[in-house]
Amino acid sequence: MGNRLKDKVAIITGAAKGIGFATAQRFAQEGAKVIITDINQEAVIEAVAQTPNAEGFTMNVMDRASIQAAIDQVMQKHGRIDILINNAGITQDARLIKMTEAQFDAVIDVNLKGVFNCTQLVVPHMLEAKSGAVVNASSVVGIYGNFGQTNYSATKFGVIGFTKTWARELGPKGIRVNAVCPGFIATEMVKTMPEKILQDIKRRSWLGRLGAPAEMANVYLFLASDEASYINGVALEASGGISL
Repeated sequence: MGNRLKDKVAIITGAAKGIGFATAQRFAQEGAKVIITDINQEAVIEAVAQTPNAEGFTMNVMDRASIQAAIDQVMQKHGRIDILINNAGITQDARLIKMTEAQFDAVIDVNLKGVFNCTQLVVPHMLEAKSGAVVNASSVVGIYGNFGQTNYSATKFGVIGFTKTWARELGPKGIRVNAVCPGFIATEMVKTMPEKILQDIKRRSWLGRLGAPAEMANVYLFLASDEASYINGVALEASGGISL
């Protein structure tokens, strides 16, 4: 148990599984009051049961009323929100010529509009406190693009645009905004990829393997903590050097 986030209140979206869950666990170890939010109610209950000092909300990042309800309850109970981790995201992959409008819209709605919704509703409380840290989930795909991911790449590039813009707008008010660009991490989402592609990814990563969710959680922890107090507006690639 550490105290790098002692008594800080952290909302994490998409926190019932994968990188979000690993981040919730890591933040709890460092003394944070962790607010686990996810669209899947059963998964939220399960994640809260496995995380010390955690509370959970079933929340849809596309539904502003559900976000506001969670924020209101957190503020009522804790009186503050110190950290927002915009981790929730989905994929619906297809090549450009095959991608349906529904696939395109779903990914844009969750990965881009969802990040906008959550941040816009949380930030007023940070402005009041004159402090806060927002960390957005981008991706290496948001720096270099990726075959078959028109929609996903666009959202992850967009999240970097949010990050740079909000860092300028909110930095002077005491709020830092940064992004993490994970490479290919061994989550359920990535494990569904064809074995041939996974082997190719391992070969291209100079560490010769996929990343672990816990390794990404450490990056989120650093950027959310006071150790990163002079870091604002960065998109930090954590990919094992896959782009080299």
